[in-house]
Amino acid sequence: MKNMNFIYSGESPSLFAPAYGDDAMSHSRLCLYVDAQFTSPYAMSCFVALREKQIEFELSPVDLDTREHQAKDFSRLSLTQRVPTLVHGDFALSESSAITEYLEELFPHTPVYPAHSMQRARARQVQAWLRSDLLPIRQERSTLGIFYGVKCGPLSASAESARQKLVDTAQLLLADDSDCLFGDWSIADVDLALMLNRLIFNGDRLPARLEDYAQRQWQRPAVQEWVGLTRPLR
Repeated sequence: MKNMNFIYSGESPSLFAPAYGDDAMSHSRLCLYVDAQFTSPYAMSCFVALREKQIEFELSPVDLDTREHQAKDFSRLSLTQRVPTLVHGDFALSESSAITEYLEELFPHTPVYPAHSMQRARARQVQAWLRSDLLPIRQERSTLGIFYGVKCGPLSASAESARQKLVDTAQLLLADDSDCLFGDWSIADVDLALMLNRLIFNGDRLPARLEDYAQRQWQRPAVQEWVGLTRPLR
């Protein structure tokens, strides 16, 4: 794998400096492996959780186009050979919601999940739903549209049906006109805003309430740090 690691410091939110050397990752307390284009919504979710918690970590891009995630050194780390993967000492964990829940348990000082057990369960439900459903939206509204400005044509009938399901569910979740899903911000807000922005950034109209919600979530500083990462040219 390419030696392209970066260090994020919880004490200095603006610090984003290269770290070179084969032992850079092994001496880092936490290392988050993400896609080299910084377009994965799941990598973004983990990145935002780490930044919200102000935890120092190393960010290591993996080139999926050249199948670096299937290389022997990465497959030894990632059980599923996918990004994001979090390495913490000798422990490695993949799958984004598993990572954010692990971080929540390990570093509870700045929560990224609701405090109330039922709301916390609902936040996890929202995360699981966004990762397992609405496939036509994910297929026809790639995150390349968000991070690279790629535009796609009209939605297919199946994607339009998924769009309506997304709208109906999001409106129910935000029925109390709160700025966030559960009163206070949670990582589920980032995940929902990302799904909405797949459509919004392509020019697909959504109810104004949902567009306003997605825009507010997108302006969160930790989200803007991810948005502002330097991406390779396509």
